[in-house]
Amino acid sequence: MRSEAVGARFPPSAIVLVGALGALAVSVVSDASPLLVALLVIVVAAVAISHRTLLRWHSLLAAILLVLLFIPAKRYTLPAGLPFKLDVYRALVAAVIVCWGASLLVDPRVRLRRSAFDAPLVLLVAAVLASVSANGDRVQPLGSDVAKSLLLLLGFVAVYYFTVSVVAGRRHVELMLKLLVGGAALVAIASVVERRTAYNVFDHLGEWVPFLDYHGYRFGTRGGRLRVLASSSHPIALGALFAMLLPISVALGYRLGRHWWILAGALGVGVFATASRTPVLMLAAAGAILLWLKPEVKRLWPLAVPAAVVVHFLLPGAIGTIRDAFLPAGGLVAEQSNVDPEVDPLLAGGRLRLLGPSLDEWAQRPLFGQGEGTRITGFEAPNRNAPILDNEWLGTLLELGVLGFAAWAWLLLRAVRRLGARARDAPAEEGWLFAGLAASVAAFGVGMFTYDAFSFIQVTFVFWILLGLASSLLASPKHVPGAAP
Repeated sequence: MRSEAVGARFPPSAIVLVGALGALAVSVVSDASPLLVALLVIVVAAVAISHRTLLRWHSLLAAILLVLLFIPAKRYTLPAGLPFKLDVYRALVAAVIVCWGASLLVDPRVRLRRSAFDAPLVLLVAAVLASVSANGDRVQPLGSDVAKSLLLLLGFVAVYYFTVSVVAGRRHVELMLKLLVGGAALVAIASVVERRTAYNVFDHLGEWVPFLDYHGYRFGTRGGRLRVLASSSHPIALGALFAMLLPISVALGYRLGRHWWILAGALGVGVFATASRTPVLMLAAAGAILLWLKPEVKRLWPLAVPAAVVVHFLLPGAIGTIRDAFLPAGGLVAEQSNVDPEVDPLLAGGRLRLLGPSLDEWAQRPLFGQGEGTRITGFEAPNRNAPILDNEWLGTLLELGVLGFAAWAWLLLRAVRRLGARARDAPAEEGWLFAGLAASVAAFGVGMFTYDAFSFIQVTFVFWILLGLASSLLASPKHVPGAAP
């Protein structure tokens, strides 16, 4: 009885808060770091005061998005003392998915929902498992690499179904899209600052969160201009993130107000800050889809000239750098077909140079490929055994065979087709979210032709979450005249 009375007068959150403040007081008179304890106290206090809100599934999905956007993968890890680097996103995703999985078993209010893309996903998972089963000779000596690749794919699919299951209704989908676009716009602004000053704010997160271990990373230049990283691990992946979210910001602008177009402008400028060709191709694909689904978007063309002026003044030389990247000396075909003989052929690149030999290699194992995770590539991979293709579609064909290639094509085409159909059928304002998501998925698919998309955690996780949001939006009731949205 006494404990119940105490619990009634002092809720658990108050007890936790008092304990946290006590820990802070002890640190002041001891050798503990007051700054570190103070930060922990702030976190504990925030959770104690607002745990009912922070621990909702929507809030946890939002936390995953914020970590993906603002804490660079591989550049920061948790000091876990493990034999592998524990990225913040990996720890958070694992914790959320485990808790969600446990809730599925014990809480009848938590349900696993079917999605609009179950069929192609089943084929994709089957293709992955078949590729591993059919290539024991390659899989066995690369067991740890294959296991890592399988766990990563499992994480993508789990986050997809988590998104589908916890985000229901147009309002919640729109809320997550706002968070994504707003957060990415802040990253884009930081990339502009980095381009102008060479100062990357994301390299200094350890000054504010001292328990993160920092692993420095720098990238090179193009045309004498810095290629920015911001919170990504490669300029191409950073630009791809901006290009993928820009059509959604345009959709929010038409649906919610023109102030969202300011964020679209920030994302567009961010694309040019990366000095990469792939994001520009993705923007072209997204623009074509938007023009097909929403012809009124052509009214934005007069903004192209002032947009170019803004890019010129904010990022001097950026437009010329992109132009020269598409039109290099000797021609783009020659650039992509030749390689310096003194360079390591596994790191040299050259998309066209590798196309023919890769197709010959695929013909040896056409149906199931060489096995998921058996092609080890990258500058940081000491046991690399395959060249960097800069073509995720080609890499998928080699690893998963025609079965996996078909599964990915089916998944992306089905998403664009279903979203496009709803965009064209819905009233003008209601259809914009469908159109924006369709353009975003199409942009990701086009980008896969010119870089190794799945090698970059940030943009790929965001894609899977967008795909989950698209499925939730497709599950929402169709518009009924006179009904509230």
